[in-house]
Amino acid sequence: MKTDDAIAEYLLEISVNEGKSLRTQSSYKSDLRQYAAFLKKKGIADTEQITETVIDDFLAEQLETKKPSSVSRMSAAIRSFHHYLAFLHGEKDPSLVIETHRGIRALPVYCTVEEIRQLMASFDDRDPVQLLNHAILELIYACGMRVSEACSITVNRVDLDAGLVRILGKGNKERIVPIARGSIPLLKNYRDTVRPLFYKGRGQTFFLNRYGRKVTSEYVEKMLRQQCLKAGLQKHITPHKLRHSYATHLLQGGADLRSIQEMLGHASISTTEIYTHVQNRQVFDSYDQYHPGRLEESLQADPAAVKQRRRKPEPKD
Repeated sequence: MKTDDAIAEYLLEISVNEGKSLRTQSSYKSDLRQYAAFLKKKGIADTEQITETVIDDFLAEQLETKKPSSVSRMSAAIRSFHHYLAFLHGEKDPSLVIETHRGIRALPVYCTVEEIRQLMASFDDRDPVQLLNHAILELIYACGMRVSEACSITVNRVDLDAGLVRILGKGNKERIVPIARGSIPLLKNYRDTVRPLFYKGRGQTFFLNRYGRKVTSEYVEKMLRQQCLKAGLQKHITPHKLRHSYATHLLQGGADLRSIQEMLGHASISTTEIYTHVQNRQVFDSYDQYHPGRLEESLQADPAAVKQRRRKPEPKD
């Protein structure tokens, strides 16, 4: 089958029948276009000509300029593409033995509770636009939502009286998540005062900008950067880091991992387990700071500082 025709057919398949998210569709489309360009450079115009070595060479070339995680995603797109051709057209699948290692997985960056409070306190809720912005970030953090989910949420999915939100996540999978009680008055204030002000008689999107249009992910990301500067926060905070903060704070508060998985909408528990590594890191940081053995080691480097710490009274039982 002609390579360009095969890729076009596959992209139509994932957009119509497989229900992949728009972000995944966009990523796969970009990845497969780069794959097609590589094949063209190699003089390969038919999918039957593609071998394991060809795919290996493509991924090796990508690793020279891209992060392992990005190349891992590209390999997933290629495997899915060839699985489709094998299933529907009976072609040999050259991607079966292809593996790409992600390398060391970075721990998620999150905010402290104090940083969240500092950020939320920086809004002037008397201003309609600031109240809108405050409500968006409040819902993302209060429910652990992806920014795309928050921007797409509709009025009928936000039940502020019951304190629940029905989120349509990746792959059109729905999950029901409780809204933090402390966030409900702010969200009701936005719903009852600002949204009617911005509403232009069309659409049921919960968050509307001043022109009555759906708020975009790009708007939220830019707004959050500006608000962090206003709040005097040095940490680079993104909407997704608010989601990380939600999960981390739940775990610190005693929530079980399976519940956090359900509320985040993770398909696999292994994705959620990364937050246990965050907690483990905090344990080791505390060890480094307070264990007597570490204290003796630091005495050699800075005796005065350690003596001052030792003069602090012991806590009572």
